Amino acid sequence: MPKKEGIRELFDDIAVKYDRFNHISSFGADRSWRRKAVREIADVKQPIKVLDVATGTADFAIAVSKKAAAGSHIIGIDLSEGMLEVGRAKCQGLPIDLETGDAENLRFDECSFDRVCVAFGVRNFENLMQGLKEMRRVLKPGGKLVILELSYPKNKLIFSLYKFYSLRILPRIGAGMTGNTGAFTYLPDSILKFPLPEKFIPMLREAGYTAVHARQFMFGVCRLYCAVR
Repeated sequence: MPKKEGIRELFDDIAVKYDRFNHISSFGADRSWRRKAVREIADVKQPIKVLDVATGTADFAIAVSKKAAAGSHIIGIDLSEGMLEVGRAKCQGLPIDLETGDAENLRFDECSFDRVCVAFGVRNFENLMQGLKEMRRVLKPGGKLVILELSYPKNKLIFSLYKFYSLRILPRIGAGMTGNTGAFTYLPDSILKFPLPEKFIPMLREAGYTAVHARQFMFGVCRLYCAVR
């Protein structure tokens, strides 16, 4: 099936257990990574309008809402209605709206947002370049794109340990929690296939972004990319 349909079905199926799996599989480090990414988004004192792409269960949108200036508004979009349903239960009372949406075909007008962010979802885009261009289109001039994505270490020894954990251990943990073996075979594999900074940074520049820079966490297991329209 087309990748988007497969992604939608995959995340619908694991939505209820997704947050718990994230925290367990990263030994809780995902929370720290989000906090560091949020600092890049909520870095101004005035209210901002934020688009959280591939918002999932809205963990990142919630973290942004708690740090952004009063009066800020976050819209989260995702392909998976199952993930959004879990997210809506968590977002009650917060300035967050969640809706079904496709990163490669955003419904929003040009220059609509001060910030656009993606946490652990950009590697699931069917057409990565199209998604990058669409996110730039809806950013205001001078607006910032923040991408937080899982990756893999370049150090050969650390990479071998990481690969064993991600390809042998994680699928068993995920399958045991959800009963879905295929999902937790796809997810580690998608990380290994996503481009490293030396390829992804030029893609961001090709899509029209400037001031592109990257940081890594935990030897490169997670990477943070920031860019400006």
